[in-house]
Amino acid sequence: MTQLPLADGEPLAGAAYAWAALGGAPQAPDRLSPVVRDDTLAARLPVRALARACVGACTLAAAELAALRTQRPVPHARVDDGAVAAAFTSERQLLVDGRAPVTFAPLSRFWRTADGWVRTHANYPHHRERLLTALGLTEREASVDAVAARLAALSASEAEDAVYAAGGLAVALRTPQEWAAHPQAAAVARLPLVARERLGDGAPRTLPPPAAGPLLPASGVRVLDLTRVIAGPVATRTLALLGADVLRVDPPHRPELPDQHADTGFGKRSTTLDLGGRADLRTFRELLAGADVVVTGYRPGALDRFGLSPEALAERRPGLVVAQLSAWGTTGPWAHRRGFDSLVQVATGIAATEGSPERPGALPAQALDHGTGYLLAAAVLRALAEQRTDGAGGTRLARLALARTAAWLTGAVDGEDPPGRAPVDTGLPPEAGDACDPTDRLAHTDSPLGRLRYALSPVAFTGGPVNWACPPGPWGADAPVWR
Repeated sequence: MTQLPLADGEPLAGAAYAWAALGGAPQAPDRLSPVVRDDTLAARLPVRALARACVGACTLAAAELAALRTQRPVPHARVDDGAVAAAFTSERQLLVDGRAPVTFAPLSRFWRTADGWVRTHANYPHHRERLLTALGLTEREASVDAVAARLAALSASEAEDAVYAAGGLAVALRTPQEWAAHPQAAAVARLPLVARERLGDGAPRTLPPPAAGPLLPASGVRVLDLTRVIAGPVATRTLALLGADVLRVDPPHRPELPDQHADTGFGKRSTTLDLGGRADLRTFRELLAGADVVVTGYRPGALDRFGLSPEALAERRPGLVVAQLSAWGTTGPWAHRRGFDSLVQVATGIAATEGSPERPGALPAQALDHGTGYLLAAAVLRALAEQRTDGAGGTRLARLALARTAAWLTGAVDGEDPPGRAPVDTGLPPEAGDACDPTDRLAHTDSPLGRLRYALSPVAFTGGPVNWACPPGPWGADAPVWR
C-alpha cells in the first residue's frame, strides 16, 4: 500500500494512510477536519504530520464506533495541531502541586564513546542497576563522571552489547544508512504499519447501550491494561477517555515511575498482581473471563508463560480483542530486546538526522511513543467495530511497534512515503490565534496525587467527551475487580 505524498493543501494524507492501514473504509477521512498550525512540533522530520495522522486515525475510529453503538450518523471529527502538540508532550506539561515532572534520570542520556555516541535508559531502578553492573560500577561509585569515563573507553557497539548482555538498555547512535544495513531494520520493513489478524471463532461480549451524556463509544468495554511507560498507557488512557473500564495490572515489585503514572493514569484504575503466584494468576484469569480487550506492552513472548500469548488468549477467551505493542517488532535479531522511544530514535537514524555533527538530537516530543499509542487505541476501536459488523466475530489481534512507526516517519520502507514533509506548508489559511499556546489545551484538577495540571486529549468529535471521568489515583491501589 503506497501513500501519496503529503502535498500542499493535503494535510490529511497521512491520516488517510493510517486509516487504510487500520482497515478503515476509504471515504471515512472525508469526515475529518484539520486545524493546521505551522508552529507546532518543529523538526527536520515530518513529526507534526505524523502526530496529526495518528490522532486523526484514532478520532475516526472513535467516531465510527460511536455511530455503530448508537445507530446514528457518524459524528464529525476534528484534529487540531495545537491540541495534538500539547498531548504529544503531556509528560512535560504535567505539574503535580506546581512541581515539574521528572522525565529522565541522570544516567538516561547520550554519552560519548571511543568512536561515537551511545544512549542509555536508566529511569527504572533495575535498569540503572544493570547499567552499572555492565560497566563494573557499584552504586556507591555511580556518578555521571564515572559512567562517562567507562563508556568513553568503549566503542559504541561494545557499549551497546555489554549493557544489553547485562540486561540493561543502551543503543549505539546510527545514521539512517547504518540502520538500513542492520538486519533488524530489514525485519521491521517487512512488517505492516498495523498488523491485524483474526484468530479463531467466538462472539464478542454483548455491550450495554451507551448511557446518556457525552458520546462514549467504548462505554461498557472492559480493558486489561498490561502496559508500561508511555505508548501503551497512552493507548489505554485514550480508551478510558472514550468510556472503557480500564484496569491497569502491574507486578507488585515493579512500580511505575510516579510522574509517568500521574500523566497516563487518567480515567483508569490501577492494581497489582503477581502472575507467578497461583492465587494472583487465578484472580487475573477471573478478570480475563470478563474482559473485552487485553493490551500488552512487554517484549514479544515475555508474557507467554502466563498463558497470555494471542493464541492462548483466543482459546481461553474467544471473542477477545488483543493489542500488542513492542519496541522493535516481532521478528529479527532484536525482536526480544527491551526498548524505549528515545532508544529507537537513536538506532533508526532519527537522532542523527535531528542532531548536528557535534551532538545527536531528538524529536520535539516522544512522538514514536505517542503516535504508536494513538494508533494502538485506534486498532482496538476498529477491532471492536469489525467484530460487530463483518459477521465473523472471532478474537482480533493487532500488533504495532515503535520501530515500525519510526520507519514510516523516516521513509525507510520502500513504497511507503513519510506522513508529510517538514515543515508542512498546507496552503490553508491560519486560524485566529495561530500562535500556538499549549496552555489553551491544559486543564487542572484535584486528585489523590495532588493538584494536577495536565494536557487534554486531542481526540475530538461531535458530542464526544472533552475530559476523563476521573483523575489518576495511587499506583496499585485499586482492587482487581471489574466495575
